[in-house]
Amino acid sequence: MTLQNYYKHSRQIVPGLLVCTAVAAAAYLFERLEHAVFGVGLLEALVFAIVIGIITRTALPGKTSWQPGISFSSKTLLEIAIVLLGASLSLGTLRSAGATLVVCVVAIVVISICASFLVARFCGLSSRLSMLIACGNSICGNSAIVAVAPVIEADSDEVAAALAFTAVLGVASVLILPLVYFYAGMSVTQYGALAGLTVYAVPQVLAAAAPAGLIAVQTGTLIKLLRVLMLGPVIFVLGILQKDRSDCTHAQRGLVPWFIIGFIIVVIARSVGLIPATIIPFLLTLSSVLTVLAMAALGLSVNIRTVASAGGRVILAASASLLLLTAMSYCGVVTVLAR
Repeated sequence: MTLQNYYKHSRQIVPGLLVCTAVAAAAYLFERLEHAVFGVGLLEALVFAIVIGIITRTALPGKTSWQPGISFSSKTLLEIAIVLLGASLSLGTLRSAGATLVVCVVAIVVISICASFLVARFCGLSSRLSMLIACGNSICGNSAIVAVAPVIEADSDEVAAALAFTAVLGVASVLILPLVYFYAGMSVTQYGALAGLTVYAVPQVLAAAAPAGLIAVQTGTLIKLLRVLMLGPVIFVLGILQKDRSDCTHAQRGLVPWFIIGFIIVVIARSVGLIPATIIPFLLTLSSVLTVLAMAALGLSVNIRTVASAGGRVILAASASLLLLTAMSYCGVVTVLAR
């Protein structure tokens, strides 16, 4: 690309990028209002960004000048965010957990992804949307959906549907799961592990485990980090499988997309100490901001009618998948962890 073409392309990106930035800023504002009003943040800014983006797209359709910036934000910025997300993971977590617990978590995640995918397909969802729901429920909710989407080439409507309905279930699980602790006779450690295995985001794990005390919170956080570590291997395998389905396309890009390789390199760099601990919070904040910008772009690309038409099947598939994960996790926890 010549310098002149690069300058022209950059100018084309600006209008859509500014709109995405405005939507993202509004999303952060709503997140702060949520904290101020309710004292807790059950919905993340990225969920608000999608909703505000959809509303904006519905109210102001046909803005073609926005499209280059929206495409740039939803693809390139998202891929950079995924690479930076690797800074949140350290392989040292595996060593601190012990072999038995690691094997249990890996087995539950793998079985849950496969079973959830089949459940979603049985509900009549597309293979890509089924995989988004399976990975979102089994690994780490929104982050997994966002990371997996470009690997399997899911479109904006599929990503929006998966994020919207798993967000609702994420909130529901935080409110309902403590009832399991109070009525199922679980130990504090067992309940913490159950929260870590079933709840989506780390803040939601903390909220769900808090009623059982500090030990439950610590256990839940450790288990949750083990689940998140599965994200790297899962997106790597999906990248290879996607390559097998479309050899011609992926032959031009290598074995797997560049951002998966970048993600793994950053995880390894963090694990061996090449990334200074002082800059990790900055990298994670930057990753989060870029993700919210990408989700704003996603919302601005969504056809609300398509998402609404799949609503009933998506919520059925996601609910059945979450119940399946909870049942497997409960059996695994009471078997592996002593009271």
